[in-house]
Amino acid sequence: MGKTGAFRRSDRLLDSRDFRRVLRQGRRQAVRELVVFTVPRSSARAGSPGPEGADAEGAKERTSRLGLTVSRKVGNAVVRNRFKRRVRTWFRMKRGDFPQSVDLVVIARPAAADLSFEELDERLSTLLGISDDPSRRD
Repeated sequence: MGKTGAFRRSDRLLDSRDFRRVLRQGRRQAVRELVVFTVPRSSARAGSPGPEGADAEGAKERTSRLGLTVSRKVGNAVVRNRFKRRVRTWFRMKRGDFPQSVDLVVIARPAAADLSFEELDERLSTLLGISDDPSRRD
């Protein structure tokens, strides 16, 4: 496993319009416990430019971002927050393995509450085509 680093604000999908864009334009993949939508960041220029300027925006453009949707059907607040922590940790560990920068939305189904971290890692890596082969790592 790699370094986890921080889960910064720039690593998150925050605006509802970003979520809607990923859900409308993104590629949908699902297993029993999860639904994952992905859209490449290069086509994600729908947002308005920030005050940082074009160079800072270009740097943000190259990083993958994560959005999470976990409804109350998944479980109580403790269960939902545990699931979100696990997905954020997985994202921090695997974002360097993504073939390209993507906006990613993970929607939890009720069965997601029972996933261990290892099972979650397996499901998400399989859905996104990320290899766990150590020889591919830097």
